[in-house]
Amino acid sequence: MKTKRPSIALIGTRGYPYVYSGYETFAKELSERLVEKGIKVTVYCHKNLFEHRPKQIKGIHLIYLPTIETKILSQLSHSLFAFLHACWQPYDVVLTVNSANGPFGLLTRLFRKKTMINVDGLEWMRPKWKGLGSKYFYWSSKQATRFFDLIINDSVEMQRVYKKEFQTNSKVIAYGAEPRYSQNPKLIEKWGLKPDNYYLIVGRLIPDNNSDLILEGFLQSLSDKKLVIVGDVPFQDAFAKKIKARSQTTDRVIMTGYVNEAKTLAELYHHCYAYLHGHEFGGTNPTMLKAMAYGCAILALKTPFNDEMLADGDFGDFFNKSVDSISEKIKDFDLHPKRVTNLKYHSRSGISKKYTWDHVCNQYIDAIYGLMDIR
Repeated sequence: MKTKRPSIALIGTRGYPYVYSGYETFAKELSERLVEKGIKVTVYCHKNLFEHRPKQIKGIHLIYLPTIETKILSQLSHSLFAFLHACWQPYDVVLTVNSANGPFGLLTRLFRKKTMINVDGLEWMRPKWKGLGSKYFYWSSKQATRFFDLIINDSVEMQRVYKKEFQTNSKVIAYGAEPRYSQNPKLIEKWGLKPDNYYLIVGRLIPDNNSDLILEGFLQSLSDKKLVIVGDVPFQDAFAKKIKARSQTTDRVIMTGYVNEAKTLAELYHHCYAYLHGHEFGGTNPTMLKAMAYGCAILALKTPFNDEMLADGDFGDFFNKSVDSISEKIKDFDLHPKRVTNLKYHSRSGISKKYTWDHVCNQYIDAIYGLMDIR
């Protein structure tokens, strides 16, 4: 009988309700639903990101801890402080995100805390973590399989990777999204955009998102539509600088930078001619889930992860990792608007039960009670 009200801690995000990226969206959507289901939730927050620091919002308890403010150490140092704090608290389960936090599971293991970790994607393969960074992520992911009671992957393909690389079983719980329809088309007018007259990229300007290849493929296609690139990086970076410089050589490309207003970003999704997805490493990608939930025609890089999300082409089309392939696919989309319309019509169907936040939450609840050995 599930009579006990569990208490959990969430470690590894920037905090709540600081919605910045996939991890923070995850923290928001999951925490709010867990509280509604009667579970006590504490979220550890980066102190420097919050000018106002209430102890509780929407029933979610918030603890603010400092970080060492560098690109590499910011999240790791915050997680270390959070783990040290959590070890002395009466949490029933500690839920962690990001495989970089894998070694800290030793602390909770010593204190006999029940733990689970959502390890996310193939961080050790991402170009931005060359050399020592790549080695650390591979090692930390392996440590996660040693010290955490439950490994969570967000796709079947990532489950296979962890089985092959680390000889460990894991539970698949996908990421979530909620279907949405356009509410205020005028929000895209600030960039001089018209519905169905632009392609859209959303994501950080990092090599493994392949924005550079997509940009060149688009320009080579000679499409009469615009290319809108939403995103940036929060630091000086040669790769991002190159993309920005290239975009300034033509009036066919619009770079918006970060779009932090959720309603405006949603309208950019709703009214694009097609969404171009170049993310290479990882499992269930939040930006492509949004594209599906918001009714976009999707053209994605051919990877096992994107195949899984788009059901091998039922809910989108694919390009190979080359400028020529991207160019030809964009030409094909331009020449066949009826097919693009059909993809838009069917894309929301891809947000099956598997990808709804309510289903995701229910799976985490089952995992929490399972670790507590309450049936």
